[in-house]
Amino acid sequence: MLRVSKALAVAVLLSAGAAHAQTVTMAMSSAPTSVDPHYHTFNPNETLDLHIFDRLVERDTQSNPIPGLATSWKLLDDTTWEVKLRQDVKFHDGSPFTAADVVYNFDRIPKVVNSPGSFAIYTKTVIAMEVPDPYTIRMKTAAIYPILPVDMSNIFIIPKGLGPNPATEDFNSGKNAIGTGAYRLVSYKNGDRAELERNDAWWGPKPHWQHISIRMIANDGARTAALLAGDVQFIEFVPTADAARLKSDKRVALAEIASQRIIYLWLDHSRTGTPVFITGPNGETLEKNPLNDVRVREALSIAINRPAIVDRVMEGAAYPAGQFVAKGSWGYDPSHDAPVYDVAKAKALLAQAGFPNGFRITLHGPNDRYVNDGKIIQAIGQMWTRIGVQTSVDAITWPNYVGRTNKQEFAAYLLGWGFTEASNPLRSLIYTFSPAKGWGAVNRGRYSNPTFDALVDKAMTTGDDAAREKVVIAATKVAMDDVAVIPLHVQKNIWAMKAGLTYAARADEDTRVMDLRPQ
Repeated sequence: MLRVSKALAVAVLLSAGAAHAQTVTMAMSSAPTSVDPHYHTFNPNETLDLHIFDRLVERDTQSNPIPGLATSWKLLDDTTWEVKLRQDVKFHDGSPFTAADVVYNFDRIPKVVNSPGSFAIYTKTVIAMEVPDPYTIRMKTAAIYPILPVDMSNIFIIPKGLGPNPATEDFNSGKNAIGTGAYRLVSYKNGDRAELERNDAWWGPKPHWQHISIRMIANDGARTAALLAGDVQFIEFVPTADAARLKSDKRVALAEIASQRIIYLWLDHSRTGTPVFITGPNGETLEKNPLNDVRVREALSIAINRPAIVDRVMEGAAYPAGQFVAKGSWGYDPSHDAPVYDVAKAKALLAQAGFPNGFRITLHGPNDRYVNDGKIIQAIGQMWTRIGVQTSVDAITWPNYVGRTNKQEFAAYLLGWGFTEASNPLRSLIYTFSPAKGWGAVNRGRYSNPTFDALVDKAMTTGDDAAREKVVIAATKVAMDDVAVIPLHVQKNIWAMKAGLTYAARADEDTRVMDLRPQ
């Protein structure tokens, strides 16, 4: 746990009375895995980090790129982006922010040790940087790369003064938790809470709250109960079971918006021989992994009654999905609405694949990360059993679960992904796992399809947005036709707060206490 200096402790105590009215306690739904902003592409990490660190490019409530530490960006030629930086910005330690810090961050990100989800996907396309002056950077790419500004909206900046290869654990202790953000980290206790104090030297609009206390409350009911009891004043990921009740409760207010979070199932493609967590219908060992047969994957997909899950499990707080992005989003493929539920066809496909009597499988998932995650896998387990795929369900706490998914330990398992545009999940999740390239960084199922990869490569080197969207849609069609993953639904984002407060709901799921204000 970070130790607070005596001077800071005294200052906090002396100002406690005056600051009390400007103190707010927020409950997060999951605990971060690290304070290191380059360690893990994981939403709870981002929720904490975005208060302490700033990104080069920020996003508005609809995820459109807007200036952050970068004030402007433009293409000078097909392979050169010129980025202008904000001047007179200082890090929490008083050091000035300049182009040298950006170069340092792009160099450090691929080198983070043991990263379970690397940010290198957002930096690898930059092959060289030029710094003509302290507030200008020219980023060179090997070919046309039209979405570099979108990538920059995922990169938090730390000071070059931290030196070569700063250790992740030193961020967790607070030693390296130095950013340019609206708040300074005062203390952090992993899995429990973080305390933050307003940075009055921040370059952005002054936040209302002097002090933020962030508690990690994974249990949905406990999070709502804490709000109603007044222990916290602001919660994210409002449980769907509570949303309707809270709407009529005068003690609280809600903010909601269609999200950019897809919930989906991974299927194991990493094994061609004997699979894990799959046996024959009588428990016999299988010599081949049935999940490598597209007919089996399609059968499992159409055996899922998505509208029923949305209505009964999600209680209306989601939309059935057949691809990574929601209808109306850039890159949406109109040929892939949510698959139609069809038990008879699913059984026929299994028989064609050589499994007329089905098989046994264990479906894994977290029970404390996504909205109703444990209930979702229970419902899917029952649906799969109806087509002869006898399904056991194993719901695991997130910290243990996510580490095991990174090691390809499961056959079928639930995860979620926040998207900004369609190319983001395609590059990150389905593109062939390539540490050298930085793409497929979180392709946990190890799916690989050369035709799909070639289309993504083409999309990422197409400068015209309209032409690029056509290629992205074509890549989406290849992946979804091949059932690379099984999309389930797009969540709604719902926040709740004490009556008298208001929050600007965000499609990207970011929970920013800076945007929470009295009415």
